[in-house]
Amino acid sequence: MKRILTFITLACLTANSFCQSSSIIQKQNKMKLNAGVITTKLAESKAFYSNNLGFGVTFENEFYLLLHTPNHEAEISFLLPNHPSQQTLFHKPFLRQGMYLTIEVDDVDSIYNKLKSKNVPIKVEIRNEPWGDRHFAIEDPNGIGIDIVKYSPPQNK
Repeated sequence: MKRILTFITLACLTANSFCQSSSIIQKQNKMKLNAGVITTKLAESKAFYSNNLGFGVTFENEFYLLLHTPNHEAEISFLLPNHPSQQTLFHKPFLRQGMYLTIEVDDVDSIYNKLKSKNVPIKVEIRNEPWGDRHFAIEDPNGIGIDIVKYSPPQNK
């Protein structure tokens, strides 16, 4: 019996220690994603995201633009190609293909109607998917598809 109690105590201490160290690791490695696009269209990108989606400017200079969503939960940046302040890894411009963004919203219909009223071209009309999502898509000045979506569970029939 004494061995069983010792084993249970040791197991509990080990599990507690693991949970605490895992929690510490998660706190120390907090991550925030900022997607970046290398483009000559800094002004066009700023106007598009600000005027159509309500993004704000976090930082801006002559070669770099950092925008944030209205609730400050996410950011996207734009960088001029071949800028001498940047390493060569960040010189080549985006070539208008192979990238998309998803913006999750609470009221997809109101944003759809707002963008339609501003004559923003809708690339994929608003629709309901069998898996529950309701969404539509637009395209930014850089050719990036933007899927605007309200995630929902599928409706059982």
